[in-house]
Amino acid sequence: MKITLFLALTCILAGVFCDDDDPFSSKFDNLDVDSILKNDRLLLNYHKCLMSGTGCTPEGENLRKAVPKALEDGCERCTDKQREVAAKVIKFLIEKKPELWKELLEKFDPEKKFRSKYEDRLKEISA
Repeated sequence: MKITLFLALTCILAGVFCDDDDPFSSKFDNLDVDSILKNDRLLLNYHKCLMSGTGCTPEGENLRKAVPKALEDGCERCTDKQREVAAKVIKFLIEKKPELWKELLEKFDPEKKFRSKYEDRLKEISA
């Protein structure tokens, strides 16, 4: 199964806060992602961290550093729970916050190489 584009970008919302030893640790898999998605202030804080590196929590900063690696390797070490929640977050961003989604795409995939790599999975999520 193909991994979703920008799984790593949404891991912070899914509760997959990276640490230096294991960037895809499952220790935060039970975070209530719905509460973050429903709270514009929290959502925008995470977005700002990913986009500019400002206002990051230590976990957010680690995630920001892990994003390029996760995109390159297809997030091979992600858990099933992380993939499931990431799909939920991506769908939310595409449908409810397309401006944030577009900014993330431009930031982390300016050459559009990951978009084409994960195109089929993105279509499946946004359908």
